[in-house]
Amino acid sequence: MSMILNMENDYQRFQKIIKGKIKENLRKYISNGEMIGRKGKDLVSIPLPQVDIPKFRFGNNGQGGVGQGEGEPGTPLGPGEGEEGAGQAGNEPGQHIREVELTLEELAEILGEELELPNIEPKGKKEIVATKDRYSGISRVGPESLRHFKRTFREALKRQVISGQFDIDKPKIVPIRDDFRYRSWKTITHPESNAVIIYMMDVSGSMWDEQKEIVRLETFWIDTWLRYQYKGLVTRYIIHDAQAQEVDRETFFTVRENGGTVISSAYELCNQIIESDYSPEEWNIYAFHFSDGDNWSREDNKHCAELLQSEILPKVNLFGYGQVDSTYGSGEFIDFLDEHLGDQENLILSYIPDKDAIYDSIKDFLGKGK
Repeated sequence: MSMILNMENDYQRFQKIIKGKIKENLRKYISNGEMIGRKGKDLVSIPLPQVDIPKFRFGNNGQGGVGQGEGEPGTPLGPGEGEEGAGQAGNEPGQHIREVELTLEELAEILGEELELPNIEPKGKKEIVATKDRYSGISRVGPESLRHFKRTFREALKRQVISGQFDIDKPKIVPIRDDFRYRSWKTITHPESNAVIIYMMDVSGSMWDEQKEIVRLETFWIDTWLRYQYKGLVTRYIIHDAQAQEVDRETFFTVRENGGTVISSAYELCNQIIESDYSPEEWNIYAFHFSDGDNWSREDNKHCAELLQSEILPKVNLFGYGQVDSTYGSGEFIDFLDEHLGDQENLILSYIPDKDAIYDSIKDFLGKGK
C-alpha cells in the first residue's frame, strides 16, 4: 500500500514538473504549429525536451554487476577510445523528445494561469439543457456488459452464509442467477451557458499561407479558452475578399482568392447571422476578424466603422480585430479603427506581425474577461 502511495506521489510530482515546463515555454508552444497538427479527439500532444521518465531496462547479466571484475580507480565504465564499437553504428537509444498528453481543459488552465486571464462573466442568459447518463444504482436485471461482479459475489456470499452452504475451511463462492446484480443508470440534465464565436478572415490575394497559419494558431487558442469557459459553444466561419460567404472550418483555412478586399461585406454577413440566429439577450457572442489591413477604400473603412458602432458592438460580448503583417497589404485598417472606435470598451485591436506575437495577441483579446 505504501509503495502505491509513493508511486502516486511521484506521479503527481512529475505532473507538476511537466506543467511547470509547459508554462515556462508557453510562448514557444503557442507559436508552434506542429502541436496543433497532432491534436487528437480531446488531447493535445506537447513536445517537452529533456524530460525523462525513469525506467528499467531488461537484458542479460553477462557483463557482471556493480563493483564486479578487475579494475583500478578511474577506469572508464564503458568502451574506451579505439576499442571495438567506437564510432560505429550502435543499438543504444538516443535522446528523444517525450510527448506529454494533456486534455484541452488542462491546457486552458495553464493558458489562463500563465497569461493571467480572468474568468469570463457571461452576458447572454440562454442555456442549453444537456443530458448525461450517470450510473448511480444497482439493479437485479440488466445486460451482461453491466454486471457488477463485486456486488454479485457479495450477494452470493450472503446467500451461502445464511443457508449454511459456506465452508470457511474450503471457501468457494458460486453465484446463481438470483445473485446477479447490474449497474443501473438515470439520465440527468444540467444547464450549460451558451456562446457563439463568429470568425472572419480576409482571403484576398494579399493573404498568403504564412498569414493564414498565424490565424489558424490564434483561433485554436481562442477556441481552447472559450470552450473552457463555456460548455455549449457554437463556431461559425466567414471568408471574404470583395464578397463574403459563410463556409465550414476546413474551407476557412484553405481557400484562397485573387480578388480585391471589401471588409464591410464580412461585417454585414456577420450582423445578418447574429440577427437571424443569436439574440444578444440569450447568447454570449464573440466575433473575431483577421486581415492584413488592406481595404478597398476609405469609404468602406467608414462603412465598417458605422456597422461596428451601430450594429455589431451593441450585440457582442467582444469584437476582436487581429491584423497580420503582409508584404502586399497597406496595413491602415487597424489605425482607422483605433482612431474612430478606439474608445469602445468591447472592441479589441491587436497587431500580429508574426507567430511570436500570437502570445501577446491572445492576452490582448482575452485579458479583459468579456
